[in-house]
Amino acid sequence: MSSPLRQQSDAGGSAESFGSLPEGGGEATLYTLENGKLRVRVTDWGGRVVSIEAPDRDGNRGHVVLGFDSIGRYAAAAEDAFGALLGRNANRIGGGCFKLDGKTYRLSQNEGGSTLHGGKVGFDKVFWQVLEHSVERLCLDHVSADGDQGFPGEVRVRATYRLDDDALFLELEATTTRPTPLSLSAHPYFNLSGPGVGDVFAHDIEIPADHFLPTDEKQIPTGEIRPVAGTVFDFRKPAPIGARIWRGDPQLLYGCGYDHCFVLPEAGDGGLRLAARVGEPRSGRMLEVLTTQRATQFYTGNKLDGSVAGRGGAYRQSAGFAIEPQGFPDAPNHPQFPSTILRPGTTYREAIVYRFGIA
Repeated sequence: MSSPLRQQSDAGGSAESFGSLPEGGGEATLYTLENGKLRVRVTDWGGRVVSIEAPDRDGNRGHVVLGFDSIGRYAAAAEDAFGALLGRNANRIGGGCFKLDGKTYRLSQNEGGSTLHGGKVGFDKVFWQVLEHSVERLCLDHVSADGDQGFPGEVRVRATYRLDDDALFLELEATTTRPTPLSLSAHPYFNLSGPGVGDVFAHDIEIPADHFLPTDEKQIPTGEIRPVAGTVFDFRKPAPIGARIWRGDPQLLYGCGYDHCFVLPEAGDGGLRLAARVGEPRSGRMLEVLTTQRATQFYTGNKLDGSVAGRGGAYRQSAGFAIEPQGFPDAPNHPQFPSTILRPGTTYREAIVYRFGIA
């Protein structure tokens, strides 16, 4: 990855105050990206997507992600990672520890005895430096110190959001000074009918995965790579999100719904593979999520309990869904999984594409 760019002045994209974090935690800024199809707002705290406005079948542009109107509200709901960049390790590391090159590393634990999305102060809870902002592009930079949340090596991460016609691209790059696990992702909650309209059970979802990763009761992968055929996890043909979510499958009970990692097919042209395709019948909106990553987490907002209110009202279970492309969760503790270890002299490069259309 090249040396950091200097922060550039706004070249057509707007930037405005987004309020203050509690207890003098800093001032956040909200950046707007816009073209003829989409309007996207991103804040520098957690590099999070605050809003995406996309057209419905009648051409009316409306909000399609859950979000809040100030950084203070995001801070109050920080454990749900609304819209945020995730790192150093998206998803879970069981026991909050791993062994690498003969040494055991103990991490910050923030979900029982496990490490979720990088620990207590993951990439979702830090300010990212803005390197560049224009009307269709926002480039962010973050340096994670050696030992941050227990992870080895200084890691420099660059996240670039850019608009291209009907798609929002998120491009991720990183380098490290020591070998370290690295699996980056993002956590927007989508509701294609619009926040406040209701749950997402009627959304039709397709996930072209032949296998998923079952978990134990703490939602840590068991190490098995299980076929989806004949299970409630078979979304190879589109089905409503709510069609099988109430069944008594032990995996659904562990997650209180869908909160599982799916193994994606081989990449196509350009290195991108389809992670999910979701359509919403009432609005006619469709979302395709494409990625270079090997897997994706599908999460149905199971921990949302109505205790926080955002755009459209109180957010309750299944008010939104998340598609989080990533490496295999808990990979450092499962040698049979594809490695997520980044080593000095190599560059981590992955991409996530959110493409909007009409079903």
